[in-house]
Amino acid sequence: GGSFPLPLIFFSALGMIPPPKNVKMNSVNFKNVLQWELPAFPTENLTFTAQYQSYVHFQDQCKNTASTQCDFSNLSKYGDHTVRVRAEFAEEHSEWVSVTFCPVEDTIIGPPEMQIESLADSLHMRFLAPKIENEPETWTMNNLYSSWAYRVQYWKNGTNEKFQVTSPYDSEVIRNLEPWTTYCFQVQVFLPDQNRIGEWSEPVCEQTTNDETTPSWIVAILLVSSVFVVFLLLLGCFALLWFIYKKAKYTFRSRTSIPQHLKEFLGHPHPSTFLLLSLPVSDKTEVFDKLSIVTQESRGSKQNLSDSCALGTPCEPEPQELGSKDETPSPAHCDPFLLTSASEL
Repeated sequence: GGSFPLPLIFFSALGMIPPPKNVKMNSVNFKNVLQWELPAFPTENLTFTAQYQSYVHFQDQCKNTASTQCDFSNLSKYGDHTVRVRAEFAEEHSEWVSVTFCPVEDTIIGPPEMQIESLADSLHMRFLAPKIENEPETWTMNNLYSSWAYRVQYWKNGTNEKFQVTSPYDSEVIRNLEPWTTYCFQVQVFLPDQNRIGEWSEPVCEQTTNDETTPSWIVAILLVSSVFVVFLLLLGCFALLWFIYKKAKYTFRSRTSIPQHLKEFLGHPHPSTFLLLSLPVSDKTEVFDKLSIVTQESRGSKQNLSDSCALGTPCEPEPQELGSKDETPSPAHCDPFLLTSASEL
């Protein structure tokens, strides 16, 4: 069988397993990791157990692990917490090594993210607060602190002179920089009420551009041109609408129309219309006689008629057509052959 080295037998017999060394809590953005180093022990087969205090007793967080760290990120962000760790070998173990810390006060605020945009002789920066461990992405570190600001330091690339500016907002503009020059930036979180700072971000470099301010006369020309173009567009739209209106009126108007003379008559009725409408309705029971006279257009007949009248024969004038109501006419007796009468009931 195998045999243990003499120092190992000596430490085991005395129950003197050495404890872990350099035990400390490393917390960044509430990611709480307890770390330690291996003790001076002649074997590498050591294991470790780490615990945290819950109310009146301790609970295991990492048990019989060969790792030299244990994650305690599940602990509350507020209040003091006590954690401890010990080394173990076979049935023996070392003493506990305890660490007490308060996450909201002791955690290190990590570097924020930074986005830079160049605009003429200025550089626009936008900051993003660090995210919280084991929390939704919408929650960031600045949700847990009442005061929050960003401290920016920048320098011209290739030089050692640095400038600083502090902004309480999520963005900042550095103006009046040299055109076509590269500047480098770093940002960290600053808590004014605690006079506490976070970690610096990695340097980000960006180049400025030239001042592209447009002359005022070009702006005036562009404004006048824009007004003229808008006027032409409005005029064109009006002409198009007028054309559509005329076209629609011609297309949909009636094919037949009232004659002009009928329009005038309806507009100014003739007085005879009222006279015609005012006449009494004729009685169909009335009886009329029709008298027709036929004459011979010759000189001889006229002469005979004159002679007959001269001899004493009664003779009446030559009416063209006579009509009497309810009476029988008396014919003339100048010449029975020339006069004809008829009666109709």
